Amino acid sequence: MSEQRAAKTSQSGPSQGPAARPVPRRRSSGIGAPITRSRFLMIAVAVFAGLGLAWWAATGLELVKPIFLPSPESVAGQLGKLWSDGTLWLDLKASIYRISIGFLIASALAIPIGVLIGSFRVWEAAVEPLVDFIRYMPVVAFVPLSILWSGTGDAQKFLIIFIGTFFQQVLMIMDNVKRVPTDFVGLGRTLGLPDRKILTRIVVPSALPGIWDTLRISLGWAWTWLVLAELVAATSGLGYRITVSQRYFQTNTIIGYILLLGMLGLITDQVMKALGKVLFRQEGHAQ
Repeated sequence: MSEQRAAKTSQSGPSQGPAARPVPRRRSSGIGAPITRSRFLMIAVAVFAGLGLAWWAATGLELVKPIFLPSPESVAGQLGKLWSDGTLWLDLKASIYRISIGFLIASALAIPIGVLIGSFRVWEAAVEPLVDFIRYMPVVAFVPLSILWSGTGDAQKFLIIFIGTFFQQVLMIMDNVKRVPTDFVGLGRTLGLPDRKILTRIVVPSALPGIWDTLRISLGWAWTWLVLAELVAATSGLGYRITVSQRYFQTNTIIGYILLLGMLGLITDQVMKALGKVLFRQEGHAQ
């Protein structure tokens, strides 16, 4: 009888046990399917190349008048001219300086406040409704007020960038902190850690990858608010140059500066993303 049972077992094979179930293969296409970095880069470059080719064809075949859409050669020539006489470099320095200071001030205040209201319900009740109320106010409406409050210097640009990013950052960082598993906090209490050490040793390190992504996203908003601040009451900067070019119908300068702003935003975003992969490799950001 034992031999017959053994024969039946060998015939049926190990598929009857749970360990013998086939392992699902990872799909090479579809939702969530991974791709290699080289293929990702190739697709991204192809998209930009296709758009550039369409632009060149539309202007080369005169499908669009140059006053509405200048040719790539005209835009590149105008940027080269502005670079040679130092105008482009001065505008770049002014804008990069303003966005750096304004964004750092907003982030330096948003991170501790977001951690605080994300960890303590009392502080959330005191701060979150007010922040939520202010963030729905249009930033454009604060431009004339910011000029009255701080003049037309760089402080006014810092203030606009601050208003445009700070309140959004606070709420997003609060959500990052709330996503920390409660078991982590419970472990800290089991170990007898005070609230201060639970925050610094458990909550903040666990929320840091999400906070970093929040900073990366809000940095893109900061570029938008920078241009808004420089469109009014400015004497230098990328946004200021766009305004001046608009008065004289210099479309090639406008298009060139818009493309330059997009390139700066893309560079800063990719730098932040690369740093996130290095700093938080253990969190899966390196995939």
